[in-house]
Amino acid sequence: MMKKHEIIYGECQTPLQRNAIKFLSESLLDYLYEYPACVSLEEHFAKENTRKIYIGTKKTNPAFSGASFRYDEEYCITVRDDDVYIEGYDDLGVLYGCVDFFARYLTKLSYPNDDRYVINPLEGKLPDWNFSSHPAVKHRGLWTWGHVLYDYRGYLENMARLKLNTLTIWNDHVPLNAKELVEYAHGLGIRVIFGYSWLWSTDCKTVPFDRLTDFSESIFEKYEREYAPLHPDGIYFQSATELHTEAVGGTVIAEAVTAFVNHTASLFFEKYPDLELQFGLHATSVKNRLSVIRAVDPRIRIVWEDVGAFPFSYFPCDVENTEETDALVRNISVLRGESDRFGAVTKGLTKLDWSSFSHLPMPLYIGASSEAMKQNRMQRKRPIWKYVQAYWIAHADLANRAVKLMKDIKKGELYISALLEDGMFEREIMYPAALFAEMLWDPEREMKALMSDVALRSDVIFA
Repeated sequence: MMKKHEIIYGECQTPLQRNAIKFLSESLLDYLYEYPACVSLEEHFAKENTRKIYIGTKKTNPAFSGASFRYDEEYCITVRDDDVYIEGYDDLGVLYGCVDFFARYLTKLSYPNDDRYVINPLEGKLPDWNFSSHPAVKHRGLWTWGHVLYDYRGYLENMARLKLNTLTIWNDHVPLNAKELVEYAHGLGIRVIFGYSWLWSTDCKTVPFDRLTDFSESIFEKYEREYAPLHPDGIYFQSATELHTEAVGGTVIAEAVTAFVNHTASLFFEKYPDLELQFGLHATSVKNRLSVIRAVDPRIRIVWEDVGAFPFSYFPCDVENTEETDALVRNISVLRGESDRFGAVTKGLTKLDWSSFSHLPMPLYIGASSEAMKQNRMQRKRPIWKYVQAYWIAHADLANRAVKLMKDIKKGELYISALLEDGMFEREIMYPAALFAEMLWDPEREMKALMSDVALRSDVIFA
């Protein structure tokens, strides 16, 4: 007879810890076919034939004496005498410990490498295990246009399953339900960075480079009017660098944009000195003018895009010029010093269909589509994911190499986000997305083990 299971928590006052309990309950339900009991330590008393799973931090659960933690989001999982202890340095560490108890322990035990192939690991005694982990990349995220987000709750929940903690969402107008989205994200430990244009357009050649600062006041006023009331975790902007030329009409793009960005940002920092400002900078128009870009206000996080070949290219088959790409990554990583708040957006997953793109003239209520619509759209996206998946399997080592390169140079305040839009991530976690998320958490893992462990997860799908 299978044991009963109890999740035992201490003081559970935060949305993050409640979501940790929810995730763990849902994961165990796959094996138990009934929900485990969830009880506080004060209410708990010893029962026969019951496996106890303690979760929390040293502060919130007196069952823990406190592991020797050093990092934000760090966790320690201990399986001892058939009971389980999932302790986090902080609430987010608790959530990620619950995620990896499922992903790195129960999943592996489900495959015993014998004639049975697959077993239910909770039917027998659990082998002792002790494992701790923390993220290699501090800020790990996804980037998407908001109007192709069809279920924001599902999108955010799947981000949490992959231990991602930052969402950058770009919109022509602030979504009508932006506040609800932010609140739901924060309950999962996910920061929300709202993106809007600082004179970016679909045809950057039409931007008036000779009078950019004329627009600074209106850009700041837009933030105060539309975004500040939402209390966002940051603002991401683009400013007419998405070109394959260094100059327009005799004006050097790097020079004009640097002056404009610094002038505009000064309006923000004067009133909001602690605001996270992210400059989405396309390398294509400035890579030969890095000495100019070095002068961007150091309080601004430059988030580099279009740096070169995969994983910075839209297409995962684009693996030519990887050495040139590596060289540029090294140059931009050290451009403003080791302490620079550096960022990058990788690509090569799913993206907008720019051949049918059009700007939207008014605000939308985003991320609230029907189940039938999501099922239909997922089927339409599967052939695209099959293409993406094939080249990610072939070139995963290049993506991991890029992450390690940035991590080894920048160490602390590193932010890496992957562009993943219009791919129905809110519905299913496709293998390439899960693979890249694990690279951001621990790029030092041996690639064969990383790839096979991700493939075994029951919440990860192959197209």
